[in-house]
Amino acid sequence: MNRSLHKLIFAACRQLGLDDEARRDLQVTVTGKASLRDMDDGELKLVVNRLKQDGFEDKPRTPRHKPAPRADLRMIHVLWRKLGQAGALRDPSRAGLNTFIRARFEATWGSVPADVDMLRDWQQIDAVIQALKSWGQRAEIEFDWEDHAR
Repeated sequence: MNRSLHKLIFAACRQLGLDDEARRDLQVTVTGKASLRDMDDGELKLVVNRLKQDGFEDKPRTPRHKPAPRADLRMIHVLWRKLGQAGALRDPSRAGLNTFIRARFEATWGSVPADVDMLRDWQQIDAVIQALKSWGQRAEIEFDWEDHAR
């Protein structure tokens, strides 16, 4: 039983204004089953496809994290993303960035915040930016500064 498909079906029905009775009628029409619990993943996908035919638009999810509160912190994220896109990282996620900062700077700083966006000291932020820029140069990544000059 795929809970994510169940949630998607309920979201689609809300978007299309279908109540529980209309949803069950649709499910019976498409699969012959009124209950989502009785359906396998293939049948659930058939229901989702039918809802899409009826006008459901599966909107992309909003990012889990808001943009960093400061421009210098956003630059860290941009540099990390560029390194990831170039294939220079084992873990291009936010967790990978936090792991990099801990591994690279914990001995020097003594303590490192749990998340990069918690950095407040401009010298520490600059040290991270310079380390990422140096990594980019070693990896021969062309970074177009004009794209990020806001």
